[in-house]
Amino acid sequence: MTIAVFIGSLLGVMALGVPIAFALLASGVALMWHLDIFDAQILAQNVIGGADSFPLLAVPFFMLAGEIMNVGGLSRRIVDLALALVGHVKGGLGYVTIMAGCLLSALSGSAVADAAALTALLLPMMVSAGHKKQTAGGLIAATGVIGPVIPPSIGLVIFGVAANVSISKLFMAAIAPGLMIGGALWLTWAWLVRREKIVPPPRKSPQEIATAFRKAVWALMLPVIILVGLRMGVFTPTEAAVVAATYALLVSTLVYRELKLNQLYAVFVSAAKTSAIVMFLIAAAMVSAWLITVADLPSKVVDMLQPFMGNKILLMAAIMVLVMVVGTAMDMTPTILILTPVLMPVVRAAGIDPVYFGVLFIINNSIGLVTPPVGTVLNVVAGVGKMKMDDVTRGVLPFMAAEFLVMFLMVAFPALVIIPARWFGG
Repeated sequence: MTIAVFIGSLLGVMALGVPIAFALLASGVALMWHLDIFDAQILAQNVIGGADSFPLLAVPFFMLAGEIMNVGGLSRRIVDLALALVGHVKGGLGYVTIMAGCLLSALSGSAVADAAALTALLLPMMVSAGHKKQTAGGLIAATGVIGPVIPPSIGLVIFGVAANVSISKLFMAAIAPGLMIGGALWLTWAWLVRREKIVPPPRKSPQEIATAFRKAVWALMLPVIILVGLRMGVFTPTEAAVVAATYALLVSTLVYRELKLNQLYAVFVSAAKTSAIVMFLIAAAMVSAWLITVADLPSKVVDMLQPFMGNKILLMAAIMVLVMVVGTAMDMTPTILILTPVLMPVVRAAGIDPVYFGVLFIINNSIGLVTPPVGTVLNVVAGVGKMKMDDVTRGVLPFMAAEFLVMFLMVAFPALVIIPARWFGG
């Protein structure tokens, strides 16, 4: 009955068109009334306490870094480098999209920011080259999914805080899976374009490649600084976010000189607005998280999943299917905040590595960004690329299927995640 009250009130309020953050507060109030513990002061304390977290400072700083990189020319130089390297091969612009997406993921950690940048820069080029617009848009949307996987990742930061799992270990463990998803997209694109008769542009000369690399080297240094700093223990993930934002600001204003002083206010305001939305979601979800613990919902979920508890792979597969279903109707951040306190006791009771679970959980939630009908990244690509939502949805289907295949391979073979995580994490 408790689970029905929580889920029913949440879905009912969302069906009325209420924003998800307020829907979370409403479902929390409904659950408090059901448990006969309603107290407005407790509600307010949990909202304030939910956002009062040092690790969560990484969220606004990574978002600021992403905004600065898009305006300051770092993103464009990454795309230019990828064009110089693989733009000449058959279907080269698709491979450029995937390469640039992986590199941008290591800069911003935001699927929305990466998808918007790639759509603005590459979609017109792909259409002009003769690629179908819906297939090109689908590839860009699917590539945006890599953003929250390859570190630095805002999704991993939020999960690490909610699950009390080391964010640094999550970052190191997500590198190889993110690259595997990129590899799956590469193979899928190669299969789709094998019969196209598009004439690619001529190969760039070694001098042109060297020039593109020289222009992009400042942007490429950012993920190196972050990952090496985390690996060597020089700074925490929160401090890494500050380093990323500061570095991006210095490079954009002093090296590339594309970000003017009169643009700074707009960049900071844009990042602040996006951060405020995410942080309010987190604060509202902490009310539900506290009530989930008080109502002992995790033990009820453990009882429901008891038939799978003896087999870790079957349990992980069942959880991933559950998250897939939720991801079709809910955005990434609220899904993480609602399901993490429910699922983590199940994961720990089954003896599953929390870091391994966290990486797959974030991958699943990231793919949820391109699953209809919600599909936040689909909306971004459709909006920026001036496309119909249905066209983007049809275009993304083969790439989405490839991403889900990779995810379930990691479920069946945990070593695909665990062994590289040990290597990167030392």
